[in-house]
Amino acid sequence: MTTKSKIKIINLWEILIISTRLGLTSFGGPVAHLGYFHEEYVRRRKWMDEQSYADLVALCQFLPGPASSQVGIGIGVMRAGVIGGVVSFIGFTLPSVLALIVFAIALQSFGVSEAGWINGLKIVAVAVVAHAILGMAKNLTPDVQRKTLALFAVVCTLLWQTPFTQVSVIILAGILGYILFRQQTSDASSSTFRFPLSKRFAVVCLSLFFGLLVTLPILREITSLHWVAMVDSFYRSGSLVFGGGHVVLPLLEREFVPTGWLTEEQFLAGYGAAQAVPGPLFTFAAYIGAVINGWQGGLLATFAIFLPAFLLILGTLPFWNVLRQNRHMKAALMGVNAAVVGILISALYHPIWTSSIRSPIDFVFAATLFTMLAYWKLPPWMVVLTGAVGGFLLTFI
Repeated sequence: MTTKSKIKIINLWEILIISTRLGLTSFGGPVAHLGYFHEEYVRRRKWMDEQSYADLVALCQFLPGPASSQVGIGIGVMRAGVIGGVVSFIGFTLPSVLALIVFAIALQSFGVSEAGWINGLKIVAVAVVAHAILGMAKNLTPDVQRKTLALFAVVCTLLWQTPFTQVSVIILAGILGYILFRQQTSDASSSTFRFPLSKRFAVVCLSLFFGLLVTLPILREITSLHWVAMVDSFYRSGSLVFGGGHVVLPLLEREFVPTGWLTEEQFLAGYGAAQAVPGPLFTFAAYIGAVINGWQGGLLATFAIFLPAFLLILGTLPFWNVLRQNRHMKAALMGVNAAVVGILISALYHPIWTSSIRSPIDFVFAATLFTMLAYWKLPPWMVVLTGAVGGFLLTFI
């Protein structure tokens, strides 16, 4: 075995261990996941710098699909190629997929309630997202113009909560960034990543993404096969969702409840389970698939709903690295990154804060968890464990 091969195996093993640990401890939804990723990959591991991470987040926020999962895939690709992206995805996603399949098979008859430990994990998300926002805002909104763009993003995403608001804000922030900052940037880049992907491979991925989006509904009508209909519904849901995991839940409800694939009660039980487990919210598809067709259906649903995310991130990364070196594109990205900070602030308020902080004691607990993470520098898993235990104990107060 060559030295290069040994290094790649070591990198893959490292990616698997880290992403699996994140998959076991990353509670709080897609915005919180970005905070966990930032802490692990940027601050602690230094696999990429602040600007490159912000650029990757901006790209994944712009693309349809699960933004946090796409960021994880992108980091894996940067570290060890396509296989690294696959390994990163498996580590981050598999724990919640298995947990939700078990929920579907074993807990349907018992249901899922708003237990105290679940509320504790929601409060953990407040601390994690607040910590991420402070770190990113320091680097991405250093001047009045970018602070104003962040405020603009907060106002728009809170007052007009539609699936397309976030994308519209990002596009407009990019235009404003180009106008405001094009004289402040140069063609030289302070950070460069060589993606181990060719542009030809990227074009194939993008072609496959659009090809499946068109052909799967046709195959569904022609064949009337049960599994083809499942793949079509999940693939379309994963392809057309803007705004992260929370947006996919009502879309999946429209796909599967009115058609009789599962009942409203089963859907709500799965929703509760999805909020209770770590990892991406898109793994809610594993629960639905398992209700429909056991563990095989759960795995098929997971593959189908995440496939668009894979094809899109692999299809755009090679072009993204070139575009972000351009002076005009860098100016636009300065605006986009400022808007991302605003979007994170908006998400911190709703749905994270509004569904978690319901009393003064909840705020006190959130402040304590934030201090543990930001100032005492305790590991995220310890903060998560404290949140779960503390949330359970709060039910007795």
